[in-house]
Amino acid sequence: MIQPSFAPRVFSGIQPSGELTLGNYLGAIKRFVDMQGPEFETVYCMVDLHAMTVWQEPHDLLKSTRELCAGFIASGIDPERSILICQSHVPEHAQLAWIFNCVARVGWMQRMTQFKDKAGKNSQRASLGLFCYPALMAADILIYHATHVPVGEDQKQHLELTRDIAAKFNHDYGVEFFPITEPVIEGLATRVMSLRDGTKKMSKSDPSDMSRINLTDNSDTIALKIRKARTDTQSLPSEPDGLKERPEAQNLVNIYAALAGQPIEKVLEEIGGKQFSEFKPLLADLAVAELAPISTKIKKLTSDTSEIDRILRRGAERARHITHPILERVYQIVGMVPK
Repeated sequence: MIQPSFAPRVFSGIQPSGELTLGNYLGAIKRFVDMQGPEFETVYCMVDLHAMTVWQEPHDLLKSTRELCAGFIASGIDPERSILICQSHVPEHAQLAWIFNCVARVGWMQRMTQFKDKAGKNSQRASLGLFCYPALMAADILIYHATHVPVGEDQKQHLELTRDIAAKFNHDYGVEFFPITEPVIEGLATRVMSLRDGTKKMSKSDPSDMSRINLTDNSDTIALKIRKARTDTQSLPSEPDGLKERPEAQNLVNIYAALAGQPIEKVLEEIGGKQFSEFKPLLADLAVAELAPISTKIKKLTSDTSEIDRILRRGAERARHITHPILERVYQIVGMVPK
C-alpha cells in the first residue's frame, strides 16, 4: 500500500496546440530547465488531451506534440534528469480525472475565467472537455503527488482549483492522501505580451505572426520582429516607475531583463535615456544569441521523429512507476473492488 511521502516533486505541462513562442520559453520552459536538479524530481508533460478541448486537426496535433517535445529538449530539459511525457501515454491522468470530476463541483468550474474567455458568447456550443478540463489538470498534477507547479499568472486559478479538489478529496474520505500543491510563480517575464499590442498576452493563436517570436524562427526573423515591434515615441526611463502606462515599453524591457537574467532596475540603469532605435538592436542581438541555437536544435530533433517517440515511450514507462500505484490507492480509498 502506497503512503504519501510528499517528497518534493515538480509537474508542469504545455499544450501542443501550435508553435512554441518566446512567451512559452520565458514564462514556462526556462523555469522548467532551472528546476532540474537535486532539490526536486521533475516531470514535464505535453498535454495533448488538453489540446483537444478545442478542435485540432489530427495531423497538426501529432506534429505539434513532437515539436513541443523537441522544444523542451532543445531548451535544456534533459530526458534523463527529468521525466518527459506525453499526457495520453499515461492513462492514469484520465482515470484520476474521472474521480475528480465526481469530487469537484459544477460551481467551481463555472468560475473558471479561462472557460469564459475561450467559450465566449457560444458557451452552450463549447465542448464539455473545455468546461471540465480543470479537473484533468488537477489530475495531471496530483497523480504524481506533485508538490510544486511552475505556472504563469493566467494559470493560478487552476492551481487554486487543484488545491480545492485535493482538500475536498482528503476531507470527504478522511485521509491525508493528496498534497496541497504550491504554485511557483516567479521570474522576470512570467507573462510575455504581444509585440503588436502590449496589453495582450503573446499567443500562438494570434492571426499575426509578427505578434510573437516563435522558437523555430531563424535569426533574421527574430531580429525583424523585434525591429517591427510596436513602441511609443518616448525615450526609455531610468527607473521602473517610468514604464507605467507604457505597456509596449514595459514588455520589451521585461523581455530584455528575462533574457539577460538581470533585474529590471539594472537594465534601466544601462538603457535609460536611449531611444527605441538604439534599444531594439540590443534586444535583437540578445534574443538571437539565446534563441537561435534552440531553433537550430529543434529542426535537428524533428528531422528524426523516431528518437522523439523513443524518448516519450521511455518517459511514460518511468512515469507509470509513480502514477499506477497512486491510482490503485485512490481506487482503494473510494471503494473500488481490487483487480
